[in-house]
Amino acid sequence: MTVRWGIVGALLALLAPAAHADPIAKELFGRLDAPSSQPPEPFGSYAKGCQAGAVQLPETGPRWQAMRLSRNRNWAQPAMVSFVERLSEAAVAAGWNGIYVGDMSQPRGGPMLTGHASHQIGLDADFWMLPPARLDLSAAERESISSVNVVTPDKRAVNGNWTPQHQAILMAALKDPAVARIFVSGAIKLQMCADVTPAERPFLRKLRPWWGHTAHFHVRLNCPEGAENCVEQAPPPPGDGCESAVWWVTEALEPPDPNAPPRKLKPELTLADLPAQCGGVLQSP
Repeated sequence: MTVRWGIVGALLALLAPAAHADPIAKELFGRLDAPSSQPPEPFGSYAKGCQAGAVQLPETGPRWQAMRLSRNRNWAQPAMVSFVERLSEAAVAAGWNGIYVGDMSQPRGGPMLTGHASHQIGLDADFWMLPPARLDLSAAERESISSVNVVTPDKRAVNGNWTPQHQAILMAALKDPAVARIFVSGAIKLQMCADVTPAERPFLRKLRPWWGHTAHFHVRLNCPEGAENCVEQAPPPPGDGCESAVWWVTEALEPPDPNAPPRKLKPELTLADLPAQCGGVLQSP
């Protein structure tokens, strides 16, 4: 659904018919298909914010292709677009043809109608574990091709799809000073803990286990210099994180306690939950 900027006010009225109602943020940001005309700037935090002046990653670059174009999530801050260029070059140096780029952010960031809780300020991006066979995929092929899982079904170890090239690409990303964190499966973290050189081991501090990251890795950048309204995530705990990662392939995989109380669902983010600047991002031409 395309929403023209002149009727953003009408959309707000539709979503908030009562004077006291605050519109659900994803219903606003998820329906805008172009960036704001403001200078580039991230507002708020990775999971509670928006972005002004986003740049669209070209659908096809010299060494990358953006995937799932129908989602319109190949938008980011300029720092992330520059990072994609650097990582694609590192992938070629490692022996790949380039990289397949998954979800970045929406044109104006903010919460998404489906999927990610983060990716809201243009500083997060997903990269497929699938080595590109071609970099001339059609739009239809980008919708149908899937990435490759590099972790065993029990999620306790990497499988035969994991290669030294995967490790080299991840290590290149970890060494990039713009990177704050990279999220992967716990099995991937532990495999890299076992295989990297002593000189590389300190960089593993930024490699963090998280659920679901078996076929892609998620890169999060630091707030760009001068971005005063961008909220950094707290730094990772001291150390390389290898010992604590064992939990992700042991206790974390145990069946849930049937007697545990049900988890409370988080309430939907409303526009009022986001930084005040996000209202201006929505209303900008």
